[in-house]
Amino acid sequence: MRLVFAGTPEVAVPSLSAIAESRHELVGVVTRPDARAGRGRRVLRSPAASWADEHGIEVRTPRRPSDEEFLAWLRDTAPDCVPVVAYGALVPQAALEIPAHGWVNLHFSLLPAWRGAAPVQHAVLHGDEVTGASVFELEKGMDTGPVYGSLTERVRPTDTSGDLLDRLATAGAGLLVAVLDAIEDGTAHAVPQPTDGVSLAPKVTVEDARVRWDDPAFAVDRRVRACTPAPGAWTTFRDERIKVLPVALGEFDVALAPGELAVHRAEVLVGTASSAVRLGQVQPAGKKPMAATDWARGARVAAGDRFA
Repeated sequence: MRLVFAGTPEVAVPSLSAIAESRHELVGVVTRPDARAGRGRRVLRSPAASWADEHGIEVRTPRRPSDEEFLAWLRDTAPDCVPVVAYGALVPQAALEIPAHGWVNLHFSLLPAWRGAAPVQHAVLHGDEVTGASVFELEKGMDTGPVYGSLTERVRPTDTSGDLLDRLATAGAGLLVAVLDAIEDGTAHAVPQPTDGVSLAPKVTVEDARVRWDDPAFAVDRRVRACTPAPGAWTTFRDERIKVLPVALGEFDVALAPGELAVHRAEVLVGTASSAVRLGQVQPAGKKPMAATDWARGARVAAGDRFA
C-alpha cells in the first residue's frame, strides 16, 4: 500500500523505520510543526521529521490537520492508509475519509483502558501489572475506534514510564506493520471496543508530578517512576525546586515524618505516610543529576530538615 505516516516524538520513530523496511511504500510523513525547545530555545524538528529528512521522505507540518492546503496535499498524494503513532493533534473527519483504509493508530495501552495522551504514565502511576499496545481505526472520538490487534507487556517493578514506553514502541512497531499487511491482504478484522473497562489517561502536568510525601511509600515510588523522564517528579527543599529520580523501597529501620530527611554515610532516606524510601539521584535546579548523598553533603542537610 501507499502510506503516509503521521507521528511526532521519538517513540514514533521505531514504527516509522519498520514501515520504511516493510513491503509498503512510504510516500510522506506528517508531523507537528518545528518548535522551540531546550535552554537556548532553539527551533528543532520533531524526531519523526528528522528521520524523514535523513531518509529523503517528504515531510508536511500543518499547524492543524484541518488546513485546506494540507487536505489538498493528502488528496493529491492519495495514500491507501495513514498509520499514526503519537501524532499529537486531533484529526478531522475530512482527513480521516481521504485514505481508502482510513487512519490506523498505534496506542500504548490495552484499549479501552487508558484512552488519552499519557497511557503509559497512568499505567505506572496506578500500579498496573500488565499493559500493552493496541492498533485501532482512528475515528472522531478519543481512542474509541475498533481494534485490529493488540499485544501485552508486563510492567516491571522498577519500570519508569520511559523504560516501558521504549519497549512498547519497539514491540508496537511490529504489531503496526502486521496490521498493515493484514489490511492489504484483506484479512484484517477490527473489533469494536467493549463498553466496560474504559479509563482515561489525560496529560500528566507538572503539578501532577509533584511528590506527595504524605502518600504511602508505594504511591511515592509509583509517582516518581511514572513521571520519569517527563515531566519529571519534583519536590522543594528550602523553597527551591529539586527533581527526584526513582527511589528505592525497603525495610529501613528508621521512623521519619512525611518528607523528613535522614542522611547516613551511604544513603539518604525520606519519610512517607508509611515507611521511608531511599533516594537514588536528585537534580537541583540548573545542575546535572547527582547521587543523593553528594547532594545532601553539598546542601548541608541537617537533622529535622525535610522536603515540602
